Amino acid sequence: MFDILMYLFENYIHSEAEVMVDHDQLTDELLKAGFEVDEIYKALDWLEKLADLQNSDSIPYLSKASSLSSVRIYTEEEVMRLDPECRGFVMFLEQINVLDPETREMVIDRVMALDTPEFMLDDLKWVVLMVLFNVPGHESAYSQMEELVFEEPDGLLH
Repeated sequence: MFDILMYLFENYIHSEAEVMVDHDQLTDELLKAGFEVDEIYKALDWLEKLADLQNSDSIPYLSKASSLSSVRIYTEEEVMRLDPECRGFVMFLEQINVLDPETREMVIDRVMALDTPEFMLDDLKWVVLMVLFNVPGHESAYSQMEELVFEEPDGLLH
């Protein structure tokens, strides 16, 4: 499923291709690309639920007055999916204002909805990009995250 999301993001969203594609046409294209029908439907459902999260009432447990100094406590299932490196990266993104409490929860929700046995930091970065791209008003955060993902390190690496 994650491979399909990456394919869609790179070929439609990130490339600024026509986003409004017929569902059947998109399914046919993904089938021709070698993806399985069940995985295609899971990926499209994942994207639909991401769009649903934009509704302000979709994260009822998130206080609008969340303190900037608050700490996110992860559930046991979240700890199993997000290793310390991933959780630290989420915290880093909050500290540099790429994620706010609402977008952080959207990212965690979408990570937990992925049907993948292994999840790594690079995968998390792509989920963050997908979430930020789909949330209106977060264009500068998206640009900043895009720089973090695609930036080539300067200087010598030891």
